[in-house]
Amino acid sequence: MTRAWKLPGLLVLCGSVAATGLAVSGSPATAVVLLLVFLAIAGVHSPLIFPRPIGALEAHRRSAADGRPVVLWRPGCTYCIRLRIRLGRSARHLHWVDIWRDPAGAAAARAANDGNETVPTVIVAGRPHTNPDPAWVREQLSPPA
Repeated sequence: MTRAWKLPGLLVLCGSVAATGLAVSGSPATAVVLLLVFLAIAGVHSPLIFPRPIGALEAHRRSAADGRPVVLWRPGCTYCIRLRIRLGRSARHLHWVDIWRDPAGAAAARAANDGNETVPTVIVAGRPHTNPDPAWVREQLSPPA
C-alpha cells in the first residue's frame, strides 16, 4: 500500500520545500500558489481519485453477475488517470483492480498483455482491451438498445 503513496508523498515534500524557500525569500503569495499546484498534482497521482479497488477474483465474479467491465490499473499511471477523469461519475460503475495491491490482478494484466503489466486494461465480457478510449468504455456501461 505504501508503494501507491510514494509519488504523491514525494510531490508534497518537494512542493513544501520549494514553497518554504519562496516564503522565506519574501514571496508568500507565490509560495502558496506553488504549494497548491504540487498538492493538486499529488492528489491526481494518489489512489484517492479512484474508486476503492477490489481483488481481481472478486471483480471477475461481480462482472459475471452484473456485466460491468473490470479495469486493471495502478496508481501513478497517466493513462489510468486519463481514463478515470474522462469517465467522470460513471467510473464508479466499473470494477477497479489495483495491480500493485492484488497479485491476481497483476497476473491478469500480464496474461492480457504478452507478459507486460500494461494498464489500463479493461476486461469486457472476458476480453481484455488495453488502454481503450474512455468514450468506448462509457458505451460498455450502457445497456444494449
